[in-house]
Amino acid sequence: MNRNLVMFGTAIIFLSGCSSSFKHNEFQSPEVKLDQNKGVLISTPENGWYDETEYRNSGRMTANAVRSAFSKNTSKVTITTDCKGKDCLESIDTNVYGYFVQPIILHWEDRATEWSGKSDKIEIQIITYDSKTQKEIGNTTYTGKSKWLTFGGDHPQDLLEEPTHKYVESLYK
Repeated sequence: MNRNLVMFGTAIIFLSGCSSSFKHNEFQSPEVKLDQNKGVLISTPENGWYDETEYRNSGRMTANAVRSAFSKNTSKVTITTDCKGKDCLESIDTNVYGYFVQPIILHWEDRATEWSGKSDKIEIQIITYDSKTQKEIGNTTYTGKSKWLTFGGDHPQDLLEEPTHKYVESLYK
């Protein structure tokens, strides 16, 4: 009997370490849903840092995750590397792009979880603007933490897809 209880407890602990966790903080939900017929321009954020380590290509990976999420809801989605941040609103072609999206990496931490027991972590902010009015119409931040049982295959970019897709879907539906 005790052996079964120990095995059950071990299985629960094992399974709880097998999934990543996310926390989503909605700062500003759009008053109206986004129009699927309007294009989206996404800026590439600066790379993420942790301590003295810059995570090369983390900005590009973040922009790609945001593009992937928007691509499921509209046909015209472009990533720009020419301009950064809100300054893009000054040069955006409002006939092509109805929305401008600014992802920001607030935290990016890649750990050797499989041997250190320390989880990978991210914190991403996504600000959405109406390109014609240049007003902020959506602003969210989410955090992600990898499972502690990774078998060496997880990285912070693996934490981007699920919360990004959920948030973008909520903008349209």
